[in-house]
Amino acid sequence: MNVMKSHGVTVKRCGCLHPETNRPLGKACLKLSQPGHGSWYFHCSTRNLLGQVERVRRGGYASEEAARRARDELLALSREEQAGQSWTVTRWLRYWLSTRKRIRPTTKMHYTRDIENFLIPHIGHLILGELNPRQLNAAFAQIALTHNRAGQPQTASTLQHIHATLRAALTGAYREGLIKDNPAERMELPPRERPQPEVWTEARIAEWKATGERPTVAVWTAAQLASFLDYVRDDTLYPLWWLIALLGLRRGEAAGLRWADVDLHEGQLSVVRQRTTAGYDVHEGPPKSAASRRTLALDKHTVRVLRQQRERQQQRRTRRVGAGMVCHDSGYVFTSPDGLPLHPGYLTQRLRLLVNRAGLPPIRLHDLRHGAASLAHSAGVDIKTIQHQLGHASIRLTADTYTTILPPTAHEAAEATASYLIAAAKPGAEIKRQIERTRDTHHGEAKTPPRHESDSDRMKACRQRKIKQRRKASRSRTYRKAKPN
Repeated sequence: MNVMKSHGVTVKRCGCLHPETNRPLGKACLKLSQPGHGSWYFHCSTRNLLGQVERVRRGGYASEEAARRARDELLALSREEQAGQSWTVTRWLRYWLSTRKRIRPTTKMHYTRDIENFLIPHIGHLILGELNPRQLNAAFAQIALTHNRAGQPQTASTLQHIHATLRAALTGAYREGLIKDNPAERMELPPRERPQPEVWTEARIAEWKATGERPTVAVWTAAQLASFLDYVRDDTLYPLWWLIALLGLRRGEAAGLRWADVDLHEGQLSVVRQRTTAGYDVHEGPPKSAASRRTLALDKHTVRVLRQQRERQQQRRTRRVGAGMVCHDSGYVFTSPDGLPLHPGYLTQRLRLLVNRAGLPPIRLHDLRHGAASLAHSAGVDIKTIQHQLGHASIRLTADTYTTILPPTAHEAAEATASYLIAAAKPGAEIKRQIERTRDTHHGEAKTPPRHESDSDRMKACRQRKIKQRRKASRSRTYRKAKPN
């Protein structure tokens, strides 16, 4: 063993075990002096990112000189670079997550799941500063072979989500100076395709009943939605189902809506907060993004629905207080019988139960939001207004993912397009009308609207015009022959 002051030590180790205790022999191995037996390690002290002294042990070097050179190179690095060369990916990921103070609880929950369930088991043992895209691609190929809770292989969406977490963590390491670049930026992953909403047509309903398979994102037709709303008219949460189906509120936005944010006199509603879940815990905070903070106009029927909701809520509070029961005046629009706000998860479970009882094809609560966008689009609302209604930051997301052409609108568009093409294919019809309008204008005659002609009339008129043209041409040729030179 070679000792160097303040620069740590280099030592040779092997994997030989004691024949009786089955423990490593360490320095007691008699073969250590033999060339090629064992490998060289170094130990030294460094300071981590917090300024604390910690020991670094690295090994696997073929010679003492190689171990000493690696040690000296490590000690010559900055504190940040030393951490990158000595910290494992596991240590950095957990440290990075502990420093995230301004992220939402749901985001932190998703980060923690990706880190603990996927990243640490597959790349946690690697040295942070030595990460490269080949290692990451190989690890993600192994992750793709694992199965989710449904027993299915991990989807491209899940892989993209894990990759987003890793990329964010390594971006933090790059900014701190622990790594020279972000290897996650140069990875190759299968593309994630956003599921497109599919309308519950009769054919899809029949296939669902026969096979049990349903679209990932399903949208009711206007008739199906009207049927559901009629079925739940007496449900205590009818106003909530109406708001989500009509305005496309998110689940957390509806659960977090307060009367202070509703102006029934002006007919408008402001989205300024939401109630979300991280596991089963509920967290209340601002909307999902800046674009999600918005004010929506309310139609007269929706105003009446909300007025009735407020009256029922006040009557229920009066009855409970009169009966000596606890009833909180929480200020939320939608509450449980004791006046406290609803758990967002309850809304999901309640909708599933009501849809099943109504005998309608299944949809998720978020599918009502997709349906609201498609309903508004079919009603003639422009995409920019729908974007504001849904609280999207990008109009592309609204147009590509959230708006589905419902069957009646699609049929109207198809008929209009076909009629336009048929009209364009009618020979000479438009030219004839232009000539007639020109002749009428020239002779000072009043314009009369063109008469709608049948196909047989148009063909007859066309033949007569051709006969007249041939007769005129024949007379012209006869005249030219008879004319003396």
